[in-house]
Formats: sequence, C-alpha cells, structure tokens
Amino acid sequence: MAARIIAIANQKGGVGKTTTSVNLAAALAATPKRVLLVDLDAQGNATMGSGIDKRDLHASTCDVLLEELHAEDALVETAEGYDLLPSNTDLTAAEVELMGEDGREQRLKRVLEPLLRRYDFVLIDCPPSLSLLTLNALTAADSVLVPMQCEYYALEGITSLLETIEALKARLNPALEIEGVLRTMYDVRNNLTNAVSNELDQHFGERMFRTIVPRNVRLAEAPSHGQSILAYDRGSRGAIAYLGLAGEILRRQRERGQPVAPTLVAPAALVQEG
Repeated sequence: MAARIIAIANQKGGVGKTTTSVNLAAALAATPKRVLLVDLDAQGNATMGSGIDKRDLHASTCDVLLEELHAEDALVETAEGYDLLPSNTDLTAAEVELMGEDGREQRLKRVLEPLLRRYDFVLIDCPPSLSLLTLNALTAADSVLVPMQCEYYALEGITSLLETIEALKARLNPALEIEGVLRTMYDVRNNLTNAVSNELDQHFGERMFRTIVPRNVRLAEAPSHGQSILAYDRGSRGAIAYLGLAGEILRRQRERGQPVAPTLVAPAALVQEG
C-alpha cells in the first residue's frame, strides 16, 4: 500500500508548521511507522530540526525537483527513525526555474512517486506562503494538516488557504482532503485564545484535532539541539501532545473508509472579527 501524503501548510508564518512537521514525523516513527519528511521550505528549518546541517548537504530537494537527481539518492536517515528529503536556500532557485515549465505544479508528485511504497506516511513541510512550492505540495498530497494559533488574524490565513485548496481541487487534485486543523502554541490563560478555539470547534467540528499543542519552553528549545521534542524531553507537555496527534492521525487512517465531513469553509463572521 502506498504512503499517505500529508502536506503541513498555512500561509501565515510562525504558526508551528515546521515544529509540527518534525515532531509528528518523530512521533509517527516511534509508533513505529515508516515515515518520510520532505523539507519544502528554502529556510531549511525542518532539515536543521532533524539534526541535519543544511549547509553541508550532498543533495537536496532542489536537485530532486529539477530532476538532476532521483529522490532516493537525496534521502538522509535521521537519528529518530524517519527519513528526510533535506532542503536549503538552493530551493529558491528551483522554484524560479520551475516557473516557466509545463506541469510545474506536478513536479513534486512525479518525483515522489517511486518512493511511496517504502513508507506509511510522507509529511511535507510547506513554506509560509501560497507559492509554487506549496502548490506542488498540495498537488502531491492526499490531505492537508493546518496548524494555527488561536488568534483572529490567523483566521484570515486559513480562509485564503481553504480557498486555494478548493481551487486546486477543481483543477489539479480532486481527491485532496483536510486532514485536520491543529491548535498550536496554545495558552489556556489567554481569554482570546479560548474564545477563538471555541469558535473554531463550533464551525469546524470533527475537522479540529482533539490534540492541542501548548506553549512549551522545551518544545521551543528542541530545534536548537537538532532534535524533536521526543528525543529532547519525552516527558514534556509538548512531546505528549505530538504523540497524541500521531495517535489521532493513525485512528483517522483506520477510519478512512468511512464518509468524511464536508469541505471546510471558513466562516465569514470569524474573519470579519479579525
């Protein structure tokens, strides 16, 4: 059976996309599942957070997207049991080169195809914009996981992303689903955070993950050590949250044959409040 491909995307920066990508990859690998993490951001933060130096790569996502190298030849094994397709600033050049090519939105899908039977899950860490790279991720993916902070400005970002997903479904990837919306950097002491969270629950229902990722110092420290939170402090609240998220995703995978909820449409009332 081929891997389930999950794009981790939100055009708003600083909402925990890379943190979620690295820690979910580690948590799924610990279950144990066969996991590939694709770093599709030129900042290379998922690469560094996985303990791989982006300044010292023999091959990267850039080489693969430009079809100068097979994806298999660019893979790196991480210390935490998942494989990585690493990235660095060269990826910006790849995006520019792809702009003028036919089928440019489908390049990632094509180059990943030979790898899919090796893995149970492929996670794609997307850049913080609705760029050509993000469109490649959404075209390749089976579903989208949307990390977001519970603040009103973040709702505008999710609205744009959902509109893009609907347009892309019509043109390039009709089977694309919403894997779920994940609340990140959650502070239970903040009344606004709790209010927005309640609104999201009402409007998005079962598409909200039950797991909530808290604001957690240990979670923020882990990337500077090139480790996931599971390796850095497995007993922390952040580690427990991402293990819980992995459990939810595995449960949803088992239930995949059941009817899915309707496509998400962000409520206008929420966005206007922003």
